[in-house]
Parts: sequence; C-alpha cells; structure tokens
Amino acid sequence: MALAVKRQKSKSDGLSPSEDGFDVDRNSCNEPDRPRRSSKQHGRLKRVVYGELIVLGYNGSLPGGDDGRHRSKFVLERRPSPNGVKVIGQRDCVKPSEALKDKATHSIAMTLSRDKTVVIDYDEDEATDMFQIGRSPDPVIDFIVLDTVADCKSVKQSVIQQSTVSRYACRIVCDRDPPYTARIYAAGFDGHNRIVLGENAPKWKKKDGMMDALTTNGIVFLRPQGGFEPSSQPGLWKEVSVAGDTFMLRKSRSDRDRGKPCTGPGESNILTDGCLIDLCGATLLWRSSISRSQTPSDSQVHALKQQLNEARPQCPVGLNTLQFPSGSILNGEYDGNPYAYLKCGHVHGHHSWGRDDGGDRMRRTCPLCRQVGPYAQLRFGLESSFYVDTDKQTYSFVPCGHVASENTVKYWSRISIPHGPDEQLVKCPFCAYPVMGDPGYVKLLWDNQ
Repeated sequence: MALAVKRQKSKSDGLSPSEDGFDVDRNSCNEPDRPRRSSKQHGRLKRVVYGELIVLGYNGSLPGGDDGRHRSKFVLERRPSPNGVKVIGQRDCVKPSEALKDKATHSIAMTLSRDKTVVIDYDEDEATDMFQIGRSPDPVIDFIVLDTVADCKSVKQSVIQQSTVSRYACRIVCDRDPPYTARIYAAGFDGHNRIVLGENAPKWKKKDGMMDALTTNGIVFLRPQGGFEPSSQPGLWKEVSVAGDTFMLRKSRSDRDRGKPCTGPGESNILTDGCLIDLCGATLLWRSSISRSQTPSDSQVHALKQQLNEARPQCPVGLNTLQFPSGSILNGEYDGNPYAYLKCGHVHGHHSWGRDDGGDRMRRTCPLCRQVGPYAQLRFGLESSFYVDTDKQTYSFVPCGHVASENTVKYWSRISIPHGPDEQLVKCPFCAYPVMGDPGYVKLLWDNQ
C-alpha cells in the first residue's frame, strides 16, 4: 500500500532552541542529566527496564560507533526520580509572549491566529517517567536520532543535507509501577519546557474542550497483530497526536487536515512489543523488556555465527573455506567471505566468472544450477533485537545479503515501512535497504548441507 507523503524540511518545527541545561553523555537512562525535582521518599529502587528502542538500518551500532546519546539503540529504565508531567488545564492568551513567560512550567502553545494562542499547562507527575527523542543535541533529548541512510557503512555516507526528523520529534511516557505501560506522544518539550505549534500545524478542539494537534511531518506508528512473533501480521500505520490520540494517516505526510480518528476497541497510543515508530526519516523498533528477554541475546547471535564458521563450509567451485568475518574486517572484504547467488541461494566464495553479458555487476550465472540473478556478499545479521526466534541463520534478504533466521526474514518481509516522499517499502531491518522481488528473500544452500 502506498503512503501518500509530502515531506517538508524540518527546521525547528516551531520549537525554541535550548539555552540552558547540562549536556552529559548517557549510554542508557540510568541517571538523569538535568535537575528536575527531588526524589522525596523514593528511596533505593531496584532497576526496572521499561523497554528498548532500536533504530532500523543499523546492524548492532552506528557506522562510526555509538556516541553518548547518539546511538543505534537506547534502553529506557526507571529513573531515580520521576520526571513525568500531566495536563492540569488550558488557557487562552492574546499575546504569544504571555504563553511562554514561565520557564519552570511545561506547556504546549498552539497558535490559532495572530491574536489568539491556546496554552495547555502541565504539572509534575510522580507516577511516570518521560523520555524524549529527536535529532537535537539539546540536553533534554534522551535519544538522539538522525535520518537513516540505507546500507550506510561509514560516517561520511551517513551525512545528509536536509533532515526531515524533527529536533524534538516525540516523547514516550512510562508508568513507574507495574505493568510499566509505555505510551507515545507526538512532539517533545524543548530546553524551556515548551512545545510551540505554529498556525500551519493541524489543530482542533476535542469533545471535552481541550485542544489537540499534529506535528509538521507527523509521528506514525504500527502495532503488529499478535505481537513480535513469527506468526504475527502487520497492522496499519496510524498517526499519534500531541495529546496521544490516534488517527488514520493523512492524505500526505504534511497535509493540514488530520486523518479519521481511531476510536475502535483497543485503539490507543500504548506501545506493545514489536511496535514500529516512524519519525519521517528514521524508524524505531520498540521491544518491551519482558518480551525482549525471550528472544536471542547478542551473545547467542554471535554464538550461532561461530557455529556456522566452525562447520567450515566451502566454495563448491574454488574449494576454499568460507567464514563470516569479525572485528576490524566486519564490514570489509577478505578472501574467505561467503557470497551467494540470490536467485537460487547457492553459496560460493568471491569470484569474477559468470557475469551478465549486459555488464550488470550485480547479476551472475550460478555455475551449479545456471540460474541468473543477483550475486552479493553475505553479511551476518548481528542486531539481536530484530530476531523473532532463536533458530539458525539459514535465509538471506535480497539483494543486500543480510543473513538471519527463516522466521525473522519472513516476518520483516511482510512489513512495509514509510520510505521517501510518498512510498512504503519492505526493507531489511539490518541495513534499511529495500528488498527486491517477491518474496524478497532466499534460502541459502551451503555445500555441506
């Protein structure tokens, strides 16, 4: 299904830059980096992990390595002191300056006209923790996410000229007590504790009289039907508002008219295991802590790779041993790298024979079955959060060559992800490269099988 998208360059989305705060690297959210409120009588709390966010397109880390808050994945855990906020009221202001005079209070200001601004005021909420996501380096952003470049292998390749990810894209609010429910909301508060939505942002009054709105390019999310399981089916992409209500997609990503409200049973902004969150330029996977413990760990995935290497498969023509690399040559090439004909799945070593007469370097003729199709280096899928089971890696995405378990490859091949200005495409989660053909994957055939 095509997604009609008309993306606008995201400059500031009407949000003010920060002028205060402390910029501290946080590899996880174990310690807050800005003073919010006293811990009162919270005492010593046991560590509670709410869940984890993983950016699609990165195979375990960013191309240049994870760096503080800018990383490929982020763990959300209970803070020593709560920093959540809750709505306490709404007021009208004639002048925008009146709406933004109190830096200590969280607020959302919605400009309706030159002479009218509506402000929604928030107060501290001792029952929740708030985590903010966006591309801004502002200290209020817990998880810095930049636009994803498909199959990016270096820092230089990851640089883009125009970003469509908002500086303060969204926020996730988690209950501090069981069952630790996580909810997503569009837009994040800036360094002055404000969200400012200009006249162009879609806005409306709800039945209870409170105002609500969408952001410029929107925050859309998908909840799989059946959870993050091999048999699950993809749900529909829906948009979440600043207040947390859900809607069908707009006609275009930046359209000024919101989609139809989602009011059916079970409709909510609650994140469940396997939810995808699209920031218009980058897509995140939400893994709940309980479900994440039931899927393979990083060490288990590496162990499976080692088992495959220890089987010492050979190229059926060159008879050289094939090995998945590790360490400094993980993304490079060496003589033992396995390659595959992605039409038939036969695995070989690197060679130059069988090229297509038309000069297409990606197309080769398999010497075993004579089928003509893409020929690519196989790369092991290392990001364990993308796996739906603990089976061996026997399948490959086409044409990128990332190897994963059969159920994992088939699961991701059923999900269309927002792409570019007006599309949805099936992508490999390990590199975000669009799959090719139907079904978009192939079973690998090694010489020792």
